Amino acid sequence: MTAQPSPRHLDALTGIRGIAAWAVVFYHIRLSLAALLPPAVIEWLAKGYLAVDLFFILSGFVIWYNYAPRIRQGGAAETRLFLWRRFARVWPLHAFILAGFIGFAALLLATGRDMAGYPLAELPLHILLVQNWGVTSELTWNHPAWSISTELAAYLLFPAVVLLARWEDWPDWALLMLAAALALCVHLIFAASGHTALGEDIAGLGLWRCLPEFAMGMILCILWQRWQAAPRAAPLALLAGLAWGAGGIMLGLPETALVPPVFFALLLALALDRSAISRLLGGRVLTYLGEISYSTYLAHFLLFILFKLAFVDDSLQLDGVQLAGFVALVAGVSVALYHGVEKPAQKWLNRRPPRWASRRAAVPAE
Repeated sequence: MTAQPSPRHLDALTGIRGIAAWAVVFYHIRLSLAALLPPAVIEWLAKGYLAVDLFFILSGFVIWYNYAPRIRQGGAAETRLFLWRRFARVWPLHAFILAGFIGFAALLLATGRDMAGYPLAELPLHILLVQNWGVTSELTWNHPAWSISTELAAYLLFPAVVLLARWEDWPDWALLMLAAALALCVHLIFAASGHTALGEDIAGLGLWRCLPEFAMGMILCILWQRWQAAPRAAPLALLAGLAWGAGGIMLGLPETALVPPVFFALLLALALDRSAISRLLGGRVLTYLGEISYSTYLAHFLLFILFKLAFVDDSLQLDGVQLAGFVALVAGVSVALYHGVEKPAQKWLNRRPPRWASRRAAVPAE
């Protein structure tokens, strides 16, 4: 079987991923901006955790787009190669940042300081990226890595959906009903636990937040592939997303019921869009921010801890110069990690798959 060409890159979706990564950054530093920004802005930044839900849907879209045809054609051989390529994509940078946390925890231990946030007993779970599979009670070590742990579970389930469910054979109405059912599942799971916000009980519910939303992204990709030539599809998807959002707000729906369907519809509209908005989000700067967003996402939490220790007083409040310095630090480190760790490690591993994952005609790396 000959290797398939790499699918066309959707730059607007890459650009929105970069914006979402920075939304998470500002979510984590928002409490240190209370002396600098108005309360209304802090309240708005406090919703930055919802960017992770955007990530989950985007990830399902991208994974289906890049790998579903290959797995459909190649079966077990392509499945094994897919799993290796996902490992090569997410684990090396995770391990590098985790090593930084281990060094920091060792320093805390050596100086007799509190290291309750870095339990050694849970370290193997983080190394294996299974820490958020319902085996821990709270977030520890590198907090943002919880979502990478849940996505790993989604990667493991993905080939089974491709090979067994065959969603691409379903009619449009059935796919839309399935997407709605998955969104409803997210809400019902949180409601059964007494939660109304998607950021609550991440250790207990994060996995069940990821899996349905990842599957919604897979469905979104199938619909986009069918509708991309339809001239009215983008405005209709946009209208549906805005209508659900506005109606949900008026009805007082919790964000667990409101956000996943809105993100689904708006991402579909963006993927279908050919207007100035799509061109803006797909511009060179935002696309590059999206390309380095994994480095931004994984590194910023440790960087903020170190930045506060080095440059911030006991008030833990940043002034304008400190904020600019931290933003520059995260951006610079993201660039360095992307070009110096993330991509080189991925390429190195992709060229050296283990025997269980190799096949004669290897596909190009994502």
